[in-house]
Amino acid sequence: METLDAVMLDALDKMEKSCALLKEQFSGLRTGKASPALVENVSVIYYGAPTRLRDLASISTPEPRLIVINAFDPSSLRDIEKAILAANLGVTPMNDGRVIRVPIPELNEERRKEIVKVARRHAEDARISVRNVRRDANEAIKAMQKDGRIGEDEREQALGNVQKETDAHIARIDEDLKAKEAEVMAV
Repeated sequence: METLDAVMLDALDKMEKSCALLKEQFSGLRTGKASPALVENVSVIYYGAPTRLRDLASISTPEPRLIVINAFDPSSLRDIEKAILAANLGVTPMNDGRVIRVPIPELNEERRKEIVKVARRHAEDARISVRNVRRDANEAIKAMQKDGRIGEDEREQALGNVQKETDAHIARIDEDLKAKEAEVMAV
């Protein structure tokens, strides 16, 4: 049998995961500077199995506008290069046989606006996710009151706490979005 505390902890955990996923998605959005996060989650077909790039190579940024990918297995360089091109990141990898260099071009105004739109879409998905968690928690709390496990006062207090956490997480999502927009639009 679920308790009120268990419902609250589960809801908080799921809201935190939504915010963490948003941060991860934002890290993969390209800004004007090189970041390993841009390519580390690219899926590479390695010996027939999809594998994340960060599991196949070391990724570094020796210069502000350059990502260097040093494959653990040099025979996988061509597969890595194809995967980066297929990921449609707006970058062109250069393979010299030992390492792959990915120069990060300067972003133009139009591309910056596209990236901001994508960031807003990710933020809205995170807000929807948080609201869905709120709905599920509210339903569980109302069911507990209906079953007679908690009183009306406890139900109202719990619903208030769920709403307070929802508002806090949505505010955090909005702050993260605002920071990402400022980062992308900075010339």
